[in-house]
Amino acid sequence: MIHIPNPEFRRRDLILGAASAAALAALPIPVHAQALSGGQSAVIDVSRARAEPIPIAIPDLGGSDGAAGQLGRDMSRVISADLARSGLFRLIDPAAFVGGAAAPTAVPNFGNWRVTGAQALVTGRVESQGGGNVRVEFRLWDVLPQTQIQGTAYTTTQGNWRRIAHIIADVIYERLLGEKGYFDTRIVYISATGPRDRRTKRLAIMDQDSENNRFLTDGSWLVLTPRFHPSRDEIAFMSFANNRPRVYLFNLSSGRQSVLGEFNGMTFAPRFAPDGGRVVMSVASANGSDIVSVDIGSRGSRQLTNSGAIDVSPCFSPDGSQICFASDRGGDQQIYVMDAGGGGARRISFGSGRYATPVWSPRGDLIAFTRYGGEGGNFSIGVMRPDGSGERILSESWQVEGPTFAPNGRVIMFWREGRSRDARGSGFSSRLVSVDITGFNERNVDTPTDASDPAWSPLGT
Repeated sequence: MIHIPNPEFRRRDLILGAASAAALAALPIPVHAQALSGGQSAVIDVSRARAEPIPIAIPDLGGSDGAAGQLGRDMSRVISADLARSGLFRLIDPAAFVGGAAAPTAVPNFGNWRVTGAQALVTGRVESQGGGNVRVEFRLWDVLPQTQIQGTAYTTTQGNWRRIAHIIADVIYERLLGEKGYFDTRIVYISATGPRDRRTKRLAIMDQDSENNRFLTDGSWLVLTPRFHPSRDEIAFMSFANNRPRVYLFNLSSGRQSVLGEFNGMTFAPRFAPDGGRVVMSVASANGSDIVSVDIGSRGSRQLTNSGAIDVSPCFSPDGSQICFASDRGGDQQIYVMDAGGGGARRISFGSGRYATPVWSPRGDLIAFTRYGGEGGNFSIGVMRPDGSGERILSESWQVEGPTFAPNGRVIMFWREGRSRDARGSGFSSRLVSVDITGFNERNVDTPTDASDPAWSPLGT
């Protein structure tokens, strides 16, 4: 049986709190990109890169003056860190570099780089342009055939340097692996502080590399399950403001909040449609809960399920034609898929234990989930195909929950709770974790406080 919320399943208490004051989020800064000469992609299969990461040399980018030079060094470190965290690249130790990096417009001495073992090389330069603007030029080289793969110049404000570094890392990732990167993205999550039985929970947002963390609400009221809009600087989330648990929309640019529809019962677990025009969510009733679609413009609603059971956690397929959700309509909590307009629901999970929090991959090929029970009685994060076949467990622990996909569908982030040696949260601590969809390269994600309920932004938002 599913409970809303379910303390047994989630192993956390819901604390009521006060209307939160919204903090303004920083607006994305425009970036102008100029393509330079480039060659063919040197694509290496991702499976091969997992077994044998691509050796890449990233010397410090040069600079037109002292300040630009420091910016170049900082950008090189961010690019290197992005690629290293993916687990698919091996950074060549700068101590192995022979001679200095070539100017961005010059052809490198490939012999010097070949002896380091590098297969790919990044060169570039940062130029101050006055008025607080900079021009960042970078080139990606394939060392063995001695060819240029990519050349691009970006013009933006100096304060936007970190984003340019993430964009460059995305370009390198795509040109060498043949898949879109995911570094120019953000994570919205729930920050938690205080004892475990009296947690203060705030909406927080940060870049995918844990930088630029800021709080969006003040913790006066409990908040849960934030989700990004597919194209706008906006999130949907659940709040207990004024002791009425409802779904809100939050504009990250203005800090403005608004209730998404007026319903008699509690509304929770929101997800945007791929076109951004609707939100699906659950609405509690006397008999359980139903899935409802709400038009963001008109606030008109449409009930999609009426099973007399508890239907929760809806999520659209990337093409918007289907919705996966969790339901106990068969007597136990399982994953179902139905048509986006409601109807045609079919069960797809058949493993041991209870299934929850299904989320569709941006690629459309997988559905990630949380599972509890089965052998060992632990929580686990897994994936299956949309027809329920090919189920695989990626991570298992005392408690793991709430998967979210990177926009390229390659990496999943979730949260894990465990006992804490430093007694944060009265002996328990929750952390964000990322893992490749194959179960490879599991890593902790740094946050300044305990964290849960992560949601990954689309690329570039």
